[in-house]
Amino acid sequence: MGTYAETVTGTKTASTEKAQLPWTAMLWFGILLIACYAPVLYGLVHQWSTDEDMGHGFFVPLVAGFVAWKRRDELASLTPVPNYWGLALVLFGAIQMMLGTLGAQIFVARTAFLVSLVGAILFLLGTRGLKILAFPLFLLIFMFPIPSIIYARITLPLQLFASSVAEIVLNFIGTPVLRDGNVLELANGQRLSVVEACSGIRSLLSLSFLSLIYAYFFDSKVWMRWVLLAATIPIAIAANASRVTLTGLISEYRPDLAQGFFHILEGWVLFIVALTLLVVFHQLVNRIYGAVHRSQPGAPTQHVTV
Repeated sequence: MGTYAETVTGTKTASTEKAQLPWTAMLWFGILLIACYAPVLYGLVHQWSTDEDMGHGFFVPLVAGFVAWKRRDELASLTPVPNYWGLALVLFGAIQMMLGTLGAQIFVARTAFLVSLVGAILFLLGTRGLKILAFPLFLLIFMFPIPSIIYARITLPLQLFASSVAEIVLNFIGTPVLRDGNVLELANGQRLSVVEACSGIRSLLSLSFLSLIYAYFFDSKVWMRWVLLAATIPIAIAANASRVTLTGLISEYRPDLAQGFFHILEGWVLFIVALTLLVVFHQLVNRIYGAVHRSQPGAPTQHVTV
């Protein structure tokens, strides 16, 4: 009896030791990464505080950290198998940061931090640990602003689309308007310019981030995250076009309400509407998925016991 108890205890102790995470090494790697990338991270945080399009950046690492913390049980049961390709990835990230800094490629230099972080996790926890943390690591992509060259190519088409939709809708409802590029000329002499800030990029980035978080917490299907992420593109574009149209309509009768606090409030209201549409779309997809799943041959039927 005593031998059996000792065997069970010894097995539990060995299992606990086997599943022990390398906390000391993880702490050192974390400190070294932050120290090495401190100038890059400082510039990133500074842009979060000054660029309105990146105001959500402060929440990204907090939410990603919370998601990683919720997976602590999976990590606790993990048996770390170090993968030395992770060290190569850390080194690659360091080279990427140096080349990006020397070439004044801010996006390249900043994303090097994420590359090195992925490499450190791969080295310390192995492939399975990286797989467990894959989603919170993916969320960290939203920390980084869109590269300027891509940003410039995206914003102008969005500005023109929003202004053209506003022109069509306003003329349809009886509010005369002429469009010259991204400038709307109203009948009362007001000129409404759809500038970069009104391109919808800000709401698109924020809504994309929220769609992934919403899907993670409210739906267990992994594929639903990518469906909702794709749905944010038309929803955000439509919401921004509606904002420009509404601004044009308000400018026709109350120009003072088309700027300042009321203009900001209008943006927040339409963003909430866009978020609501995303939730409604999620429920619709789930209903369709449930109907299709139940109609499949061999689908399990529910039996109610009275």
